[in-house]
Amino acid sequence: MSSTSTAPSAPRVLVTGAARGLGAALAAAWEERGAVVLRTDRDDAAVGQGVHRLDVTSEADWSAVRDHVESTWGGLDVLVNNAGVAGGGRLDVATIAEWQRLVEINLLGAVRGTATFTPLLKRQRSGRIVNVASLAGLVHPAGMAAYNATKAAVVALTETTGHELAGYGVTAHVVCPSYFRTGLMDGAEGTDTALTGVVTQLVENARLGPDEIASAVLAGLDAGDELILPDPDARAAYGLKRSDRAGYDRTMRAQAAKLAALTHHEETR
Repeated sequence: MSSTSTAPSAPRVLVTGAARGLGAALAAAWEERGAVVLRTDRDDAAVGQGVHRLDVTSEADWSAVRDHVESTWGGLDVLVNNAGVAGGGRLDVATIAEWQRLVEINLLGAVRGTATFTPLLKRQRSGRIVNVASLAGLVHPAGMAAYNATKAAVVALTETTGHELAGYGVTAHVVCPSYFRTGLMDGAEGTDTALTGVVTQLVENARLGPDEIASAVLAGLDAGDELILPDPDARAAYGLKRSDRAGYDRTMRAQAAKLAALTHHEETR
């Protein structure tokens, strides 16, 4: 990547958590459109192999990446806060330490990225902030309180960002996919191993992969959507909640009862 400070004509995109999964797919999708992309990740094995070091929990790393972007490109067109981890667990099983880990990465990682680049975006009076949340930020299944809460907070952060920066020509967009095939569960940690097994199966058996989700994300951005539901399952679940709250509650509580039975079976085998 060039060290010149001349801004390229191609869109300038920064993607966090881009070593694999949806982050890598989003980076590739933008590159296919001719964008210049800074892939970032905390994975030491990926750093130096086309990936720039960025641990989203480190303010020093964020400052270093901002300095790199300014000296290399002179500005930024799209910030994609994608990095996140899986986790959660039933209310009486998950620990406070597990909650804190999810808050630190899933929520405060996006907060740090937004806060770091907002001054630059305001100065140039243009740009997009894209936060990857989850359908769990809109639809809240049992057994996932910590994950649901952090992703719902990312939805709220995005809406607030859009309101606050609209006067500067900056837009904010939140992506809320349902389960799709990804390596997210590889890094899942937590004491509720029964729940982890259930969610892992849902991810592994999902119909769509990261490339299909990435394509739908870019299509949503092309359309100017502030809330991007990139798959049919996400649109159906959120649609049910909005149109039939009583039916949604019945469905979610039936799933909660099923989860209780499954996890009880796993724990007593």
